[in-house]
Amino acid sequence: MSEDFELDTDDLKRRMDGAMSNLRTEFASLRTGRASGSMLEPVQVEAYGQMTPINQVGTVNVPEPRMVTINVWDKGLVGKVEKAIRESGLGINPQLNGTIIMLPIPELNEERRRELTKVAGHYAEHARVAIRNVRRDGMDQVKKAKADGMAEDDQKFWESEVQDITDLYIKKVDEALEHKQEEIMQV
Repeated sequence: MSEDFELDTDDLKRRMDGAMSNLRTEFASLRTGRASGSMLEPVQVEAYGQMTPINQVGTVNVPEPRMVTINVWDKGLVGKVEKAIRESGLGINPQLNGTIIMLPIPELNEERRRELTKVAGHYAEHARVAIRNVRRDGMDQVKKAKADGMAEDDQKFWESEVQDITDLYIKKVDEALEHKQEEIMQV
C-alpha cells in the first residue's frame, strides 16, 4: 500500500507557468498598430543548420513608430530572414535594402485587426494544449501510483488537485486572450 505518494504540484505549476510565459511572449509579437522589436521574437530563421531567433542573426531597431529595421550581419542570411518574416503570419511585407530589411508597419484596418485576434486565438490554443499536456503527465503519475497500490480516495484527491490546477491555468489563458483581443480591436 503506497500511503506516501506526493504529487509534485509545484512542478506542474512551474511547467504551466512556462506555457503562460510563452503565451505572453507570443502575444507581445502581435502588433497593435505601433512598431516594436518584440514583435519579431517568435520568428525563427534557419541559420547555420538550426532554427535561430532573428535577434541572433541581426540587429533589430525601431527607428520610427511605424518602422522596424533588421540589419542582418551575414549577407547570406538576408533572403532566409526575409522569407521567415513573410511566412510568420505577422502580415508585414519586408523591403530589402542591402543587408538591411525594413518592415513598414501598416495602419491596422478592421479586417487586419480581426485577423490578429484569430492569430491570438491560435497562440492561446497552443498554450491550452501545452497546459493539458502537463495535466496528462500529472494524471499519468497518479495512475502509476494507483497501480502501485494507492487507495482510490487518494487517487480521486490527486486527480482533483491536478484538474483544479489545470482549470486555473486555462482560465488565465482565456483572460489573457480576452485582454489581448480587446487591445487589438481598440482603435
